Amino acid sequence: MDSAPIQSIEPSLAKYTLNEEQEKKEIIRHYRALLKALRPKLKKGDKELLRTAFEMAANAHKTMRRKNGEPYILHPIAVAMICVEEIGLGVRSTICALMHDTVEDTDISLEDVEMEFGTEIAKIVDGLTKISGVIDTNTSQQAENFKKILLTLTDDPRVILIKLADRLHNMRTLDHMKREKQLKIASETVWVYAPLAHRMGLYSIKTELEDLSMKYMEPEAYKDIAKKLSETKRERTRYINEFIRPIKEKLVAAEFDFEIYGRPKSIHSIWNKIKKKSVAFEEVYDLFAIRVILNASPEKEKEQCWKVYSMITDEYNPSPERLRDWLSNPKSNGYEALHTTVMGPQGKWVEVQIRTKRMNEIAEKGLAAHFKYKEGKDGNDEDRFDKWFGQIREVLGAPDTDGVDFLQDFKTSFLAEEIYVYTPKGEVKMLPTGSTALDFAFAIHSAIGTKCIGAKVHHKLVPIGHKLRSGDQIEIITSNKQKPSEDWLNMVVTAKAKNKIKDSLREEKRKIAEDGKYVLQRRLESIGAAYSQFNIDELMQFYKVNS
Repeated sequence: MDSAPIQSIEPSLAKYTLNEEQEKKEIIRHYRALLKALRPKLKKGDKELLRTAFEMAANAHKTMRRKNGEPYILHPIAVAMICVEEIGLGVRSTICALMHDTVEDTDISLEDVEMEFGTEIAKIVDGLTKISGVIDTNTSQQAENFKKILLTLTDDPRVILIKLADRLHNMRTLDHMKREKQLKIASETVWVYAPLAHRMGLYSIKTELEDLSMKYMEPEAYKDIAKKLSETKRERTRYINEFIRPIKEKLVAAEFDFEIYGRPKSIHSIWNKIKKKSVAFEEVYDLFAIRVILNASPEKEKEQCWKVYSMITDEYNPSPERLRDWLSNPKSNGYEALHTTVMGPQGKWVEVQIRTKRMNEIAEKGLAAHFKYKEGKDGNDEDRFDKWFGQIREVLGAPDTDGVDFLQDFKTSFLAEEIYVYTPKGEVKMLPTGSTALDFAFAIHSAIGTKCIGAKVHHKLVPIGHKLRSGDQIEIITSNKQKPSEDWLNMVVTAKAKNKIKDSLREEKRKIAEDGKYVLQRRLESIGAAYSQFNIDELMQFYKVNS
């Protein structure tokens, strides 16, 4: 193992670096820590595979350095570590993370990876290599590339999880980059990667990506809020303890197995509140949230969460508008919890989140935890996440969506918060916030969408552009005479509806052109002229039309 080769260091970098021996030791130390983190997941033969991957990557990157002067191989090891510790991925993903830059930056080819580790790993590494071209100069190129990311994402979600780990490590080590590069990477992170992490259910990674982006894009505001947070930390802690004390006593008396703690809101979300509500830092009431995490058996989870809710609301008055019940209707990325905002001591509003250990793990580690818990369940739970993936596949399959449009559609369709609405028979449909009756019609079936002339929400007639709210029950009214028109495009937010409307408009244009061609042909023949390109050109010039 000690033979992992690191080329001798160029003198110009010597001031940054340790000597060769020390560097080797440093690399081995990081690699051993990675193995240790993976220990519970190792099966027979895994250690050898990991070692092969590590040695291949170390060899391939041996002459390369990062901007801060350290050996490049430390980056793939760090990305692998994030995959294991913070996302909860396993051995195969670790191998992919170790190899993620080799095909693009070194002499190793995809064939080498496939020969060594098989097709599954090669496919993921290929997906990661395709994505790395995403940071490109102009927007439309970037948008096209982003579309490619999503195509690989739907092949294998691990591609995007490893990519998020890679992005997180790059953001954590962005200090040594040039200013314009920092801004570019940070803006791309907040635009694409943080929302993706959010949709994959990786809340802690999403939060850190947003905070780090803000640190580079809005350094003044970032420092200001961070400073105020640390100055008010003591009184906040005092307040949290005062708030928690009576609840804790009740929970102990009721013999719950629980943890309860306050955690500060992220700098980015506090800043958003300040901007949105135009208030001063001092007036942002929810600088922190209280979390209650229960250790409950699967069949008792819901019941216990609601019991805790009733104990908290016995103690403190809840704000009726601020109850969010994601126990009965989890988000499509699997997030489950009960959120409520209550009036605490000294007349301050406090947000309380109630969830179980399992829910907490899904909230922190998202997809990976989602699959871990899925293994024990029967097949019907696969629907939410797989439906979401299915919808993305459908949109990506639309042949000619322009990259930039697509990105915009993708953000509104898949990265927005969701509402849930009901069909007349009581089936739930998840739609992005801002969806209209027309979006709902297309979500049921494209044939219903194209013929939609109106809807009934809770039995009241509404126009097709009516914006829906969570909990609405909708019945669509159709007519065979109805046809989509251009202005429909402004009434919908879901990508599926947009694509179907565009298809329909194209089809309509084609029909009109066919009819026109037939009429022209008959006219020309009736006056004894030929239906030829020459005559068509003559007519075009005479009527001054360009096609």
